[in-house]
Amino acid sequence: MLAMNDEIRLVPADESDVDELWQRLTDEPDIRGIEAWADSEFEGWCVEVSAQESIRQDPLGTELRQRMQAALRAVQGVTEVDRHDNESWLVNGKPSGQELTRAAAEVVDQLADQLRAGMPTSPGR
Repeated sequence: MLAMNDEIRLVPADESDVDELWQRLTDEPDIRGIEAWADSEFEGWCVEVSAQESIRQDPLGTELRQRMQAALRAVQGVTEVDRHDNESWLVNGKPSGQELTRAAAEVVDQLADQLRAGMPTSPGR
């Protein structure tokens, strides 16, 4: 369930260099930030999960990847989901970018407390 101050929005074409870009706007972009984009030069969608940039191979990272794979695969119209790199997924088929973004957001929301605790701390934090 999305927090009340979060929004999933379609980025206007003049603000993006891809054909279609959906973003989750949140006050915790490092933990709960999500982007899904499609472009004519690329087949399918790319879903980027901000938290996965910092959460790597520990048990939480593995759980996040497994849940993300299942959630994205469950979106109507998805035919295939592959991990592209640690923080992004390639999704084939004809899903809605909005629904991909929403599915990914639900996963990070379910794990948000654990993700906050597992984030590396930087000096001055």
